[in-house]
Amino acid sequence: MSRAERIVLLSGAGLSAESGLGTFRDAGGLWARYDLSEVATPEGFARDPQLVHDFYNARRSNMTGAAPNAAHAALARLSTRPGVTLVTQNIDDMLEQAGARDVIHMHGELSRALCAACGTRWQAPPVMTPDDPCPACDAQATRPDVVWFGEMPYRMAEIEAALSRADLFVSVGTSGTVYPAAGFVELAREAGARTLELNLAASGGRFDEVREGPASVTVPAWVAERTRT
Repeated sequence: MSRAERIVLLSGAGLSAESGLGTFRDAGGLWARYDLSEVATPEGFARDPQLVHDFYNARRSNMTGAAPNAAHAALARLSTRPGVTLVTQNIDDMLEQAGARDVIHMHGELSRALCAACGTRWQAPPVMTPDDPCPACDAQATRPDVVWFGEMPYRMAEIEAALSRADLFVSVGTSGTVYPAAGFVELAREAGARTLELNLAASGGRFDEVREGPASVTVPAWVAERTRT
């Protein structure tokens, strides 16, 4: 019996866009009103923690009212198969809500809180404030458990190891401009993997194949091909 195909799939904002979860990069969107240097950097948090908490509280509320779309559901089905590694740049929980297993959130999770003093993590309440004490050390140093600009994404060694073994690398709904994720396609190619992009429009990355269209269409169609018996 041959081994299962090893697939590493990276998802970005385009996966969740049809669930109503835009990002602060969307031109004209709600989050575009914010200066990224003020709400998505350690320095911004140090200057005005209340502003940063207000920003993520609003995003958490937006996520609470959202539901997974057909693309999330398709990837959740795929995640039950051996050899599949799901990596996401998204900080929402739509994949988990759809039933996905073992998702690697390289940029953290909006639903989690982090103590900047001792590193403890816990489930975030709907609304966080600068005065919230850490449940472990009691320091008033709580922040969203998300990766800000200038910080190292989570679980990079695990991701790179999976890429080094991959037979197929798939990028879904990501612009391919933010590193280190933008370099995953090259790491996969160097390891001999085939590469596929599923995106609203081609990113210009070095993929063997590109399929354009909304994630709710391209992703279920591709997953159906992989899981057909």
